[in-house]
Parts: sequence; C-alpha cells; structure tokens
Amino acid sequence: MSNPRRATFYNAIAQGAALATRAAQTARWQARLQARRLLPQSCALCAAPTPDALVCAACAAALPTLRDACPRCALPSTAGVPCGACLAQPPPFDATIAAHAYAFPVDRLLQALKYNGRLALADWAAAALAARVRAGRVPPAALAGSSPPLLVPLPLAPARQRQRGFNQAQEIARELGRLLALPVAPALLRTRTTPPQADLPWAERVRNVRGAFAARDRLDGAHVVLVDDVMTTGATLAAAATAARAAGAARVECWVVARTLPQAQS
Repeated sequence: MSNPRRATFYNAIAQGAALATRAAQTARWQARLQARRLLPQSCALCAAPTPDALVCAACAAALPTLRDACPRCALPSTAGVPCGACLAQPPPFDATIAAHAYAFPVDRLLQALKYNGRLALADWAAAALAARVRAGRVPPAALAGSSPPLLVPLPLAPARQRQRGFNQAQEIARELGRLLALPVAPALLRTRTTPPQADLPWAERVRNVRGAFAARDRLDGAHVVLVDDVMTTGATLAAAATAARAAGAARVECWVVARTLPQAQS
C-alpha cells in the first residue's frame, strides 16, 4: 500500500529539486538562445537560414506525425481508441505520448543527437514533445499543480554513458522540464549493462532488459513520466515502468520524441 506521508515527502523533495535547478536551466537556455541569435543559423535538415530555430518552419511542418494512435502504446489505432494488443495484455505503463513517427527525417535528427553528439537537437526534441503534450493533454497550468508529474529520463548504463559522454534522454528531459515547468529527477538507475536493443531481434528485446532497472528510492503515490528519444518495441520503457511500479508509483506514462511504426505503416 502507498504511504501518504512518504508520497508527500517525495513530492516535496521533487519540487524542491525542480526549484533549485530551474534557474540554472533557464540560464543555460538563455545562453544557448543568445548564441544562436548572434551566430548564423541554418536548418538542420535543409540548411536554409533560420533566425534561432534548429529546424525551419517548413521542414518542421513536414515532419511525420502520429494521428489516430492508441493512448496506451501510441501505435496506430482506429479513432485513437485502445488497441487490441493493449486490451489483451496491458503494458505496465498507463499512457504513451509521441511527438512524431520514427521515420525520415525525424530518424536522422535523433541519430545526429544520439550518435553524433549534436546536443543542440535535444532542444528541438524537447520543444516538439512539449508541443505534443500541450496539444493532447490537460492545459499546461494543470500540469504544474500541487503534485505535478515527475519527469524521469530513461537511464543509460554507466559504462555506456561514459562512452557516449551524455544521456540523450536526460538532455531532452532537462529542457522539457523547463518548457513545461515540471520537476526532473534521475529516479531510476540501470542495474546491469545490457547489449544495445538496436542490435537484437525484436523477440529478444524483452528478455534483454527484464530486470535492468531499479528505483533509487520509493516512489509511493508519484505520477512518473518516463522520457526517452524513441520507443521501438516498448520493451525498455516497459522494464523501466515495471521498476517504477515496484517502487510504488501510482501512474506511469511514457513521453517519447518518436514512435517506431510497424513496417507496413512506416
């Protein structure tokens, strides 16, 4: 059973951490914005001049989006109702929000962020996700209520983060928290190093990440939002959601920049 006192304490800690870091996040964002305004900028896709945007308005309007999608897994579903797979075997998360379909050229942008270290694209990714959240959920003011959702970036294994030098989910979550005025906390950790999911057949991905996450502390009564760049099979996010549930989270959602579609629909 959830512990109200622990939940209240955890919410207070999360909100205190958000207040302590929000000023620093704003200062970093303002410095990056000022640099973009002072230096010549070009669209990351078409190279057209842009004032201070990373992707020009024309390219942004043409990016692949998800229309009617299952509210639980974000895969295509007639009229946006829960899909048969989620009804038959509900995943451990309650909802999924995806800003885009993982298709050209969104895939190129996220690969440039993840594998080429173009960290500025985390700002674009967060802005796209924030716009989707605002359009598809409750008004932004309600998101910053007395017990706001806690943004939890999907953690990398320590060795992989050292190798890469950053965690793209953390970079996205940090800017997303600033845009939506929501607390961000590294509430989950990797308990073991696993082979990259991209290197494995889909059928093996669930087994690969089973038990790969744990909560750093209790999450009793918390509304946890897992943030990541891409949801492919959903196995990694499901494993993370299971860990959050085991720690007492009352609700778990997945917010991702892009959702991989079945081959026939991509």
